[in-house]
Amino acid sequence: MDYLAAFAISGSGMAVEKLRLDVTAVNLANANSSKSADGTLFRPLRVVSGMRADPRFEAAMAAWGVQLGGAQVQDVRPTDTPPRQVLEPGNPDADARGFVSYPGINPVSEMTNLITAVRSYEANVVALNAAKVMAQKALEIGGSR
Repeated sequence: MDYLAAFAISGSGMAVEKLRLDVTAVNLANANSSKSADGTLFRPLRVVSGMRADPRFEAAMAAWGVQLGGAQVQDVRPTDTPPRQVLEPGNPDADARGFVSYPGINPVSEMTNLITAVRSYEANVVALNAAKVMAQKALEIGGSR
């Protein structure tokens, strides 16, 4: 069995979830920022991920008719979420009506994304550790002869 393929698959999943965690942290950090240094409004970001094909693993699994691979980030793109308008007439960023535009970031959904990313990362760590234990046991069996 090719344990390196299992390690690579779990590693790719951990990399995707780490980026998802980083993007969520950026969104939460900018939730209450009205303008950036260049005067534009921050747009919430989302990670778009997909399957990464691993030829070694695909060849091994093709014997059983299964097509699997790791994960990869396809893109990190801003969302089209409309900004939220807050009445703050004294704010220097307020428009003529007294409203300030803030990014359309929902802290509850961002925290849900954060929890999901952490749990998915943990699941990939468990899979990696299981493959590591299997490899160690195989070495112990082979070394006992």
